[in-house]
Amino acid sequence: LEGDLKGLTNAESCPVALSELCLAQVCLSLDSLCSTQPDGSLRLSWAPLLPQEMADQLLHKMAAQGTLNDRTVGIFRSCEQLRLRRACVRSSPLSAEAFRLALCPHRLQELDASGVPGGLTGAHILSGLASNPECRASLQRLTLSRLQLGWTSLEVKEEQVGFSSLQGLRTLNLANTDLTDPFLEDICTLPQLEVLDISSTPVTELSALLGCRLTLRSLTAHGLRQLDMSPARVISILSQLHALRHLDLSDDRFVSGDEAVRLLLEGGSGILPALVSLDVSGRKKVTEGAVTAFVEGRRGLLFLGLLATGAGSCDVLSGKNNLKVTGEANEKQICESLRRYRERECFTREALVHLYQLTNDMYNQTRPDILKLVLGGMQNYSESLHVQLVASACVFNLTNQDMAVGMPHPLLSAVVHQVLEAMRSFPSHQQLQKNCLLVLCSDTILQDVPFDRFEAAKLVMNWLSGHVDRTLQRMAVAVISILVAKLSTEQTTQLGADIFIMKQLLGIVQQKAMAGVVDSTLKFALSALWNLTDETPTASRHFIQCQGLELYEEVLKTYSSESSIQQKVLGLLNNIAEVEELQADMMQEDLLEHVVTLLQGPQVEVGISYFAGGILAHLTSRQDAWTLDQGLRQTILEQLHAAILTWALPEREMVSYRSFRPFFSLLQTSQPAGVQLWAVWAMHLVCTQNGVQYCQMLQVEGAVELLKTLSSDLDTHSNVRGMAESILGMVERHQTTSNPLRTQTEKGHHGRS
Repeated sequence: LEGDLKGLTNAESCPVALSELCLAQVCLSLDSLCSTQPDGSLRLSWAPLLPQEMADQLLHKMAAQGTLNDRTVGIFRSCEQLRLRRACVRSSPLSAEAFRLALCPHRLQELDASGVPGGLTGAHILSGLASNPECRASLQRLTLSRLQLGWTSLEVKEEQVGFSSLQGLRTLNLANTDLTDPFLEDICTLPQLEVLDISSTPVTELSALLGCRLTLRSLTAHGLRQLDMSPARVISILSQLHALRHLDLSDDRFVSGDEAVRLLLEGGSGILPALVSLDVSGRKKVTEGAVTAFVEGRRGLLFLGLLATGAGSCDVLSGKNNLKVTGEANEKQICESLRRYRERECFTREALVHLYQLTNDMYNQTRPDILKLVLGGMQNYSESLHVQLVASACVFNLTNQDMAVGMPHPLLSAVVHQVLEAMRSFPSHQQLQKNCLLVLCSDTILQDVPFDRFEAAKLVMNWLSGHVDRTLQRMAVAVISILVAKLSTEQTTQLGADIFIMKQLLGIVQQKAMAGVVDSTLKFALSALWNLTDETPTASRHFIQCQGLELYEEVLKTYSSESSIQQKVLGLLNNIAEVEELQADMMQEDLLEHVVTLLQGPQVEVGISYFAGGILAHLTSRQDAWTLDQGLRQTILEQLHAAILTWALPEREMVSYRSFRPFFSLLQTSQPAGVQLWAVWAMHLVCTQNGVQYCQMLQVEGAVELLKTLSSDLDTHSNVRGMAESILGMVERHQTTSNPLRTQTEKGHHGRS
């Protein structure tokens, strides 16, 4: 198996690679695939000889998923089956002993141990790698950024324990470590060192770099805050690095100028004439004249970093098609900044600020390329409030209105996941929560994009509890309404188990009803409550406990002329009536008499009559539970039957069902004809409007057998029998359409008979 998933680039256009899926499954199944050793580490119970690249990918996947630790890294002690060459343990909690036993026996060519928490230090890593003679010669790339090096522990008996013991090293990254001058001297004795990153380290002197002046091709010296050298001396040292092609002297403090940078830019082509890449981002007051002189003196220049310098608008830059520039002067520079500075939070934030200003004017432009860059910033700095704040604003600008329609759904899915992470990480930051809510309030995202809607519903509900801004309240309730409708029955049940959510939504309904307001917030709240109580007895009980029934009676009276409000109210009461233990709470004569008036009439829409009929059908279906006058029950049944015969099928979809099971008790042959007729009319309605979905549901759930029994029973009312037979006919036609081969076979068989 070849290939791996390279971020979202492949995910946008093709399925995830099979190898990637297999690796992910292995990561999830380690406990079942392994045995536990006496020291607590895991060992694969059986493993084939994996291709070397696959072993590297497995380790990388475990690190990326957060499953790599002292226990799980033990599987790589089997060097014969899992041979590592390019090892990545980035940000994984490993002890020195676990690292030594699992990784050091391999003939590594590359190792990324950046940001490893816990007790593992650079000294431990060096000591472990140096203990393997093969590794000393084979290791070419080593990354220890954001790691405590622990130099004191290097003072051991063996003399060759420093970086110089790794004679094969070509690339070394020690950014954001406690690297000191003596160990820089040791590093610069490496005979093949080509790439060195000493950014944000406490080194004070760069003279040691002369030790590798013939081999060093790339030097990253970003943010050297403790450098104690004159600008002229710095330039003198750098100018002697004859092999240098890439130089980074940027600084995220946004300092107000630097003499060494000025000398380099204005020093002419005699200083580092072979340079093809220079980064001075963050160096304020870099003049356009200096930049112009530098660029014109180096025709081979391929990259120039000018973010936060104010010099990105130089005319000389616009005529260089092969020159990539980071800056804020235009979209191209800003996007290049986001690509280049993934490891530098301050520069990422600076680029996002300028991108936000740029995207304010991007009307009706679908830009997945830019959205992907913003997503990268959010993922890399998920714990940075500043990055999340400006990035979420950019996401809204890039997905607002119809701009999300053309975006790849895997990309949007990853973006929404990150937005939810931001909401979870910074629950008390009002502006960030507002930004995230604005992103979620998109039809494309809410309806079509896969993401954890259950988690999103909980987060939005929590936000809603502490905010009364009318505009945001409307959006939040709209989001919740749509999200709840998309949840599974199990998820709706779990969400409805929180009585706090019921209180919040009912509070909004009460607030609007008291003012007699008819707006989208009220309608969305009613829809959310309707969906929340659908086949969820717990939520229905909470509705009763929170005096929801009394409130809804008032709403029915207050909004007697608002059919959209009435339909949502009756739809929820229909859900309550389905719960047998709550039917007693609805045995109120005034309420039922009012519902009866909604069964038919010239001013009553069929949608209202339908849900009114559902309430009455469920409440009259259990004669032994009926606590009111029996004469009233008989009158209701007669009026229900008569009303249903007058209903016309609506042209548009009026209702949807997750299941027909709540109807099963209504279809029993012992039920009154009015109850049966409402149930079969409901089934006939949805099967007529969406036969593919509901005819299959009838078969899967066993409702077809109930309809057949009802149709064949001699005591079944003719109206009920006719409707049941019509539904069975639709099911039969659906079977014929969905499986024509089966139909042809059956016809041939009958012919032979």
